[in-house]
Amino acid sequence: MLKVLVIEKSIESRIDEELQKTINDLEVIIASNYKEGMKYILKYGTQISLALLNDNITDSHDSTILDVLEVNNIKTIITCDNIKNLPTDIILAKECVVDCIVKYDNSGIKNIVNSANRILKNLDKNILVVEDSKIQLSVITKILKKMNLNVSTAHDGKEALEIIENFDKKFDLILTDYYMPNMDGLALTLKVREEYDKDELGIIILSSNNQPEIASQFLKIGANDFINKPYNEIEVSTRINSNLDLIELFTKTKDMANKDFLTGAYNRRYFFETGNLILSKAKRNNSNLALAMIDIDKFKDINDTYGHDVGDRVICEVVNILNSHLRNSDLMARFGGEEFCIIIDDISSDDAHKLFEKIRAELDEHVVDTGLEKVFYTTSIGIFHGLEDELDSMIKAADNALYYCKEHGRNQIKLEH
Repeated sequence: MLKVLVIEKSIESRIDEELQKTINDLEVIIASNYKEGMKYILKYGTQISLALLNDNITDSHDSTILDVLEVNNIKTIITCDNIKNLPTDIILAKECVVDCIVKYDNSGIKNIVNSANRILKNLDKNILVVEDSKIQLSVITKILKKMNLNVSTAHDGKEALEIIENFDKKFDLILTDYYMPNMDGLALTLKVREEYDKDELGIIILSSNNQPEIASQFLKIGANDFINKPYNEIEVSTRINSNLDLIELFTKTKDMANKDFLTGAYNRRYFFETGNLILSKAKRNNSNLALAMIDIDKFKDINDTYGHDVGDRVICEVVNILNSHLRNSDLMARFGGEEFCIIIDDISSDDAHKLFEKIRAELDEHVVDTGLEKVFYTTSIGIFHGLEDELDSMIKAADNALYYCKEHGRNQIKLEH
């Protein structure tokens, strides 16, 4: 759970309420004065992800509290009651201070909450900076880390591609210079766009003010934005956050179109789109696929006995268990009410049998505790293993195997070749 410390001489319950409404899994710790704030910082230390600090606290204590926040690497937003109380340049230069917001009215509260939300989200954002100048790399990296972002660096396009290919997490943005040895920024952008669309991985060009034509050329071939050199911290943070917000919006829109509302699993339409791509890849590589149809046994009885709310919970927990056994490259979708389909690339018949038997056994032992009753359920799983010309024929074969399970007692698996 994320912890946010709010240090105000007068407790602002509205900030607390708005933070809780906007950010999930959050604990807000309120300190009404300097002494209380210091007590909580010393108690929780680096467990605190963010501090909201009123400017009058820093004025009263010569910024000592900022030094303590900085030592604990706690990112801080300074709030001001009016524009005349804006912090000094010395305070704003502190590594821990990431934003300063004036609380004019209700919009000021909203701005504070939005800034806090962005800073906390940045904990999970990965940025790749590609720059051959050590000085420029140091400057931009310092700004990005101050924004709470995870930063990786490369000195040319070739090194950047290797990092992208081998990185164990997904990058959200690439910031790249143009002039670099081995592979320049233009070639890097073209290569990245062969694999990733603009709404999947953003590319921001680092260009000089006296070379506007370079930025234009990059934008034409797929860059999302540009940042001028020499770097201005406010411009960098504004453009970075705007691009991250836009990519998140694209992702949310895609999820609404491609995912089931109840479970978050992919829907049938997305399964066919992506499943056909997986099938095409398997044909090129001459590798076998496992396609499984999974159905919750006697699901109507669960709804009739316990109610649809409990039935929905059973469906969600089945999805969670399925996901816990699958790799990121495996595709799982909710096909119908209580039916799911999974496709796995490059897997042997024996391994497919072992995997789905393990899934069946765990589902058999799983209990949904409603607080009043314990709900038991089982599943039947039909599997096709091999390679066919059409995805539909593989689904039909798996469906036939599932039908066999239903006709022969349920709570079992059957694998067809």
